[in-house]
Amino acid sequence: MKTFTLKAEKLTNWKSFHIEFKNILGFPDYYGENMNAWIDCVDDLTEDEQAVIHIEKGKSMRETAPEILDAFLECSAFVNFRKIEAGENPSLLVSLGF
Repeated sequence: MKTFTLKAEKLTNWKSFHIEFKNILGFPDYYGENMNAWIDCVDDLTEDEQAVIHIEKGKSMRETAPEILDAFLECSAFVNFRKIEAGENPSLLVSLGF
């Protein structure tokens, strides 16, 4: 299982969110820096192995970047939904630190 750790304080706006995920998760250079591209990259990343995305102090995003946190959680759930719809096991685990 792959584990990726990001820091909530670096996820303050959409630009920084996409830059951090691209750098930490190793998204390709052609990554489109939008949530549809994020879903596709995470789906590819978890194709053969489960992954954990841990955001240190992630609960703080409820106050500092609620729209980004909601989108992250919704899109993470969608990655798993697509796997389940295809008859596969969910592949993405999410952890938000306090």
